[in-house]
Amino acid sequence: MIDGRLAPCPQSPNCVSSQASDEAQRIEPLPLKGSPSQTQALLARLLADEPRARLIEQDANYLRAEFSSRVLRFVDDVEFLIGEQAVDVRSASRLGYSDLGVNRKRIEHLRQRLGE
Repeated sequence: MIDGRLAPCPQSPNCVSSQASDEAQRIEPLPLKGSPSQTQALLARLLADEPRARLIEQDANYLRAEFSSRVLRFVDDVEFLIGEQAVDVRSASRLGYSDLGVNRKRIEHLRQRLGE
């Protein structure tokens, strides 16, 4: 995070963020499920159930996780900034140029699970 915001996405198409101004990298924030603290606890539980995901950091209103790809074990960083109205998200590959839409699919998958 930088000044209370998620880091901007790089120019490469392997990142999505709800705070991005570039339409190709923009993704809608996640909705709250109850209070911000209830939402954070739910997200932490959902991440614990995701294959190849590891919760790395958990602070007040912030979560950071690492997801590893199945075959080559590439690591993607996923961040959640839980606000009073919604959850800002950022998912980005550490290496490479294109992610073939994996980061966007991951956030949409988590959005679906959060809504269940």
